[in-house]
Amino acid sequence: MSDDKTKSGLKASFKSMDTEEFLDIYFNRPIGYVWALFFQKLNVHPNVVTIFSIILGVAAGIMFYFPDMKHTLLGIFFLIWANHYDSCDGQLARMTGKKTRWGRMLDGFAGDLWFITIYAAISLRLMNQNIPFIEGDVKWGVYIWLLAFLAGTLCHSKQSTLADYYRNIHLFFLKGTSGSELDNFKQQREIFSSLPWKKNLWWKLFLYFYGNYTRQQEQMTPYFQKLYLKVKGYGDNIPADFKEEFLAGSRPLMKYTNILTFNTRAIALYISMLIGEPWLYFVFEIIVMSAIFVYMHFKHEKLSITLYHKYFRGEK
Repeated sequence: MSDDKTKSGLKASFKSMDTEEFLDIYFNRPIGYVWALFFQKLNVHPNVVTIFSIILGVAAGIMFYFPDMKHTLLGIFFLIWANHYDSCDGQLARMTGKKTRWGRMLDGFAGDLWFITIYAAISLRLMNQNIPFIEGDVKWGVYIWLLAFLAGTLCHSKQSTLADYYRNIHLFFLKGTSGSELDNFKQQREIFSSLPWKKNLWWKLFLYFYGNYTRQQEQMTPYFQKLYLKVKGYGDNIPADFKEEFLAGSRPLMKYTNILTFNTRAIALYISMLIGEPWLYFVFEIIVMSAIFVYMHFKHEKLSITLYHKYFRGEK
């Protein structure tokens, strides 16, 4: 395959340069694209690649249970590999036209399964170890599970959920409805209700939980919902001046959405594991990532209400 064709195919796999992160552009996506070409030649289905990524991500978590450097390095290697397959499966699906319901469902759960395993492995590893900086024989015990729950459920999950939503909002204003996945709760519940349970059990379960996911996104963004209610009626014909002003305000926030997705989180995890203090990863989630989350959320909501008052104030 020629270099021009390879570059063209790789560029086509980017959703937009506004929403792509540095490491994804120059490391994860190119490697994922090479894997996609390899699996295409072997006629491997994208869903199989997603399953491979789940196996590798779970294996990474298991490796992180063990405190020695050999297992730590293996865990890092497996998680990087899993992320490359996560990049590969979507590219392979677009290249082959093999997009399926199962693929969407598996891809949605893959990262969750990785980190559930990682959080559990770290907690199991530390619960019988002493808490740092506390005198005496004081074990982590249940406290490491509480720290993991706070970091994972109340921080990590909400951060990723909102970051994903803001990226899709940006893509909606940049590329229109066909270029984003800006789903909503009402739409997902209508699809859920329209399908019989017979022969649709797993897909309906996915739609139910995905619907809850979109509802959480909407509940966290009341000012944007107020603005979006006015804008979505335009479809792909949003007035150019409004669109450009929204994108100008949203574009600087994309670096924060990227921080709150995989790469920064993974680097913090790798560092904490390499220095033998995995609890620091949970602290990083709770303090650093939460601060970025709060700032990003505040700025995006402020942008939304400012544009609402500028363009739609006084309308019923």
